Amino acid sequence: MGKGVNKRTPSSLTQEATKYNEFGLIPQKQFTSTTRGRGAGFNPGNRFESTRIEKSADDVFEEDLDPERTVPTEFFRDRTRTVLAKNDSPDIPFTYSVNPYRGCEHGCIYCYARPSHEYLGFSSGMDFETKILVKYDAPRLLEEAFRKPSWAPQVVALSGNTDCYQPVERTLKITRELLKVFLRVQNPVRIVTKNFLITRDVDLLKPLAEKHLVGVMLSITTLDRELARRMEPRTSTSQNRLKAIEVLAKNGIPVGVLTSPVIPGLTDHEFPEILRLASEAGASSAGYTIVRLSHALKELFKDWLERELPTKKDKVLHSIESVRGGRLSSSEFGKRMRGEGELADHIARTFKLFAKRYGLNRHDVVPDDPAPFLRGGGEQTELFS
Repeated sequence: MGKGVNKRTPSSLTQEATKYNEFGLIPQKQFTSTTRGRGAGFNPGNRFESTRIEKSADDVFEEDLDPERTVPTEFFRDRTRTVLAKNDSPDIPFTYSVNPYRGCEHGCIYCYARPSHEYLGFSSGMDFETKILVKYDAPRLLEEAFRKPSWAPQVVALSGNTDCYQPVERTLKITRELLKVFLRVQNPVRIVTKNFLITRDVDLLKPLAEKHLVGVMLSITTLDRELARRMEPRTSTSQNRLKAIEVLAKNGIPVGVLTSPVIPGLTDHEFPEILRLASEAGASSAGYTIVRLSHALKELFKDWLERELPTKKDKVLHSIESVRGGRLSSSEFGKRMRGEGELADHIARTFKLFAKRYGLNRHDVVPDDPAPFLRGGGEQTELFS
């Protein structure tokens, strides 16, 4: 299956994964700060499981003996029978999303999707970036969903939770096959990614754009190469993401930039320059969110700061608390994405100012006049607008 892909035959879940789900045994392995290519430093307990294995002083793990080791990624077949995930959140601009992968090898330490891995019986820590569930049947399931009379054509998000262009996509090409389905039935799609790999699919994105069916957002958190290497270890560099914006824009594909998440006290000073460079590369829209650290993500992020940026830890945590009502997270609609308080208001005003200065947000990346939907993918004559 290629470099970095577990060579064991995928099954519904491996014996190890089955053990996690059936017995709730979550090994509490403490990884080292020098674990190459990984963001998390440990596996916090799963909030849905009552039984955990704690590491004692007498335990000896392989990682203790080899602090420079790499942690291999394992891939499991996800036998989900439906592929369209529905949400009813009023602050999310789409109702349905498709996530071909659950878990994400990019390993971004701040990722809001980490706690979702606990629903699978895994940890939101190292498990999230090393145990990836793959929906091999996603293209077929999506086409079946679009053929149903109950489907009302509307924008579907690719990467509503985890990145659809994470490294294994280079080999498996599931996202590419999904794009073929969107094009065949002419259903609008919105894509968010941190990976230059999206440029591979220009041959599909371009005809989608010509039919007003696609919009792409590249997420750029920081322009600091060293910080990015530590904070989002397996993503494309920010320079390559800017290059991806340029490639897409030159091919007539609507593309924007997300300066997300803004991390107060760490990256909040960077988004004016990110917006300038993205605009010069061809971005036509922009957006942002402010980091929120829910559930186990709080301890993961604190641990990461202690390991990687100990002198900035208190400043960053206090800054996040200042936009979260004294906490590190907020789930309140209308506030969870943008935060609240003086600093949050300052970020909002500054973002609006520079987005306007650089000609961003002229229009949404997904036009509102898409080509008519073809429920039979061109095989039937019935059209839906």
